[in-house]
Amino acid sequence: MSTHPTVAAVTARITERSAVGRAAYLDRIRAASAQGPARGSLGCANLAHGVAACGPAEKLTLRAAVKPNIAIVSAYNDMLSAHQPFEAFPAILKRAIAEAGGVAQFAGGVPAMCDGITQGRAGMELSLFSRDVIAMSTALALSHDMFDGALLLGVCDKIVPGLVIGALAFGHLPTILVPAGPMTSGLSNAEKSRVRQLHAEGKVGRDELLEAESAAYHGPGTCTFYGTANSNQLLMEAMGLHLPAAAFVNPGTPLRTALTEEAGRRVLDLTRLGENYTPIGEVIDERAVVNGVVALLATGGSTNHTMHLVAIAAAAGITLRWDDFAELSAVVPSLTRIYPNGTADVNHFHAAGGTTYLISELLDAGLMHSDARTVAGEMSAYRTEPALRDGGVVWQDGVAESLDKTVLRGVADPFAPDGGLRMLSGRLGRAVMKVSAVKAEHRVLTAPARVFDDQQDFLDAFQAGELFHDIVAVVRYQGPKANGMPELHKLTPALGVLQDRGHAVALVTDGRMSGASGKIPAAIHVTPEAADGGPLSRLRDGDLITVDAETGTLDVLADLGARTPEPRNPSSPTGTGRELFAAFRAAIGPADQGATVFGMETAS
Repeated sequence: MSTHPTVAAVTARITERSAVGRAAYLDRIRAASAQGPARGSLGCANLAHGVAACGPAEKLTLRAAVKPNIAIVSAYNDMLSAHQPFEAFPAILKRAIAEAGGVAQFAGGVPAMCDGITQGRAGMELSLFSRDVIAMSTALALSHDMFDGALLLGVCDKIVPGLVIGALAFGHLPTILVPAGPMTSGLSNAEKSRVRQLHAEGKVGRDELLEAESAAYHGPGTCTFYGTANSNQLLMEAMGLHLPAAAFVNPGTPLRTALTEEAGRRVLDLTRLGENYTPIGEVIDERAVVNGVVALLATGGSTNHTMHLVAIAAAAGITLRWDDFAELSAVVPSLTRIYPNGTADVNHFHAAGGTTYLISELLDAGLMHSDARTVAGEMSAYRTEPALRDGGVVWQDGVAESLDKTVLRGVADPFAPDGGLRMLSGRLGRAVMKVSAVKAEHRVLTAPARVFDDQQDFLDAFQAGELFHDIVAVVRYQGPKANGMPELHKLTPALGVLQDRGHAVALVTDGRMSGASGKIPAAIHVTPEAADGGPLSRLRDGDLITVDAETGTLDVLADLGARTPEPRNPSSPTGTGRELFAAFRAAIGPADQGATVFGMETAS
């Protein structure tokens, strides 16, 4: 199948605008890619420090520089369910790599925080910043020039994008992302959401709410809804950085362990000392970036990736823009219904055919680049799925048809003819909307604004009964420069109550909602943000706002140019470590350029 003309055109446009930045990036990483292990150029004292803690055999191996040394960088901590399984992974990887003729060293850890724990709290204002801290931490781990390849252990939200951005700074190193897998299914996400909304209405108490939440989030592994964490995992396969179909195998299973071992063996083959040198900087090219966007759109994935993919691309010298998302969204069909876009969870998606079937369908339709380079060879490898045989992993053909068409469909019979994301623009700026869970009748509305500078003020107004009418709730000063761009999911149950009572409801914010965005039309990531003098700073209660996902319009019936910005309150977040990130708030770029402190916009 030839490449779809729109996919080809968007890829060509990205390639053209990125030519200077991409060429400079490739020159840099190719210059760093000397024959043989980089540690061979270290001074004697430097190398002695690097091997001091190794056993005798490893010391001899590393000093001789004839076997590859693999860095393990992990987001392990035992508080977070998604990362708790990583405790055992370094030992598994070291053993598999040693048996295959290499050496592995645990090079460093990176922080991993949980948006689920910090939701609605001050710590959430550090979440987006943590991505760039993780990138820097990854760079520190790899900076010793001791390594010939890397294995990155991470799953959730900002962790995977941060690991990839950091690894791309060492783009000459072959790199594989090693997932931990989702927790087994517990209380359904739909039932959890129902109890949350009942709690917002005051119909059930905290005890009932906590029982439901605990039944949903009940064990080791990623949360099972299709939020940023699981969008990360799917994108790492679509972009060729996972082993095929590795994302959604549950932790603590023999297949999960076997896949971890196989990642260790595979990365050795990708090094300069192996047979198939494949540096990460050559894997993440314009084709891989477009493949990632297409997979995101086809599955209605996390809106956070309208920033993360832009930042990842920029780290590889590639300029990706929101317009590219919008143009691709028009031709990429919606092929999944995973909560919050449906009732199924990622375990159901995996059982129905998962990434193997999804990628096969997109490749057959010419919607993904089949010639993209991956850690498994060509993209055709991702048409296969792993199975255990004689204690090891073999890859076999995936299913030819979806095993559950209420969850996963083919391109010939999609849930919708276009992707799950929309880009909106108008006199209020530019914004992103996830529409895959929003019913058609709720995608267009004009209603008076009620303006808040803090999400708690909105919740207080809801509890006071002030919002039971048609409304566009504007929650501003939630952008990256203002307070780190927190997710605002605490608003979702209350907004759902208003919509269910027959009111026309929408949310407009320069903050985030991420992959858990649900049935309420939410124009998020509004750029320029209020703290940067954007139009939201001039809005007042009662202004008529139009939110139209069908035409891509975000407009206001008011002369904002004649107004001065409303004062911001509070002006400088402190407490819970927020004061330590003042430099990040001052340096961070806008959402449509990746909301990064690295200043990596590459277009001329």
